[in-house]
Amino acid sequence: MSDQITTTLDREDLRQLIADTIDVDLAEVTDDAHFVNDLEVDSLMALEITVRLEKRYGVKMEESELVAVSTLDSTYELLDGKLRAGS
Repeated sequence: MSDQITTTLDREDLRQLIADTIDVDLAEVTDDAHFVNDLEVDSLMALEITVRLEKRYGVKMEESELVAVSTLDSTYELLDGKLRAGS
């Protein structure tokens, strides 16, 4: 996995990043699979997802936004909004 900052958001790249981070099969990371309830993501893995997202996309996640990092869809929407806003 590359550590370079990516400024374009691709749903499949995001799916791969999350699957790699939590060490599950790519097919398990469906658009609406809940990270905690369906994929058994614990708080440490959730933090790792957040750190990798910040590094990959060059964004800063506020603590209040972390609740949105719960499914692929919600994570995509959050990142899309941040990248469009340039933050």
